Amino acid sequence: MLIHNITYNIDKNLEEEFLTWMKNIHIPEVMKTGFPKSQKVMRLLTELDNGGTTFSVQYKFDSIEGFEVFENEYLDDLHDEVHKKYRGNYVHFVSLLEELD
Repeated sequence: MLIHNITYNIDKNLEEEFLTWMKNIHIPEVMKTGFPKSQKVMRLLTELDNGGTTFSVQYKFDSIEGFEVFENEYLDDLHDEVHKKYRGNYVHFVSLLEELD
């Protein structure tokens, strides 16, 4: 199992709006592609006071092949939607993790 993790640090003034938008609009759009098998949203509790709140959004994939199709066909457009809505109010980084048994 692979986990595609996107960590967002969003301006504190927008954190509730961002979380609502992610849960109700963005994540359902990602899941609608049919490639992620599940998702999870978490809030980082141990962070420096930098004026923002950090969330981790994780999507599970069955295989690297499925992730690569998702990445090649959908990922840029999905990231662009976040950027259009929150440009200048967030930073993010992406990682791909392998879940070990």
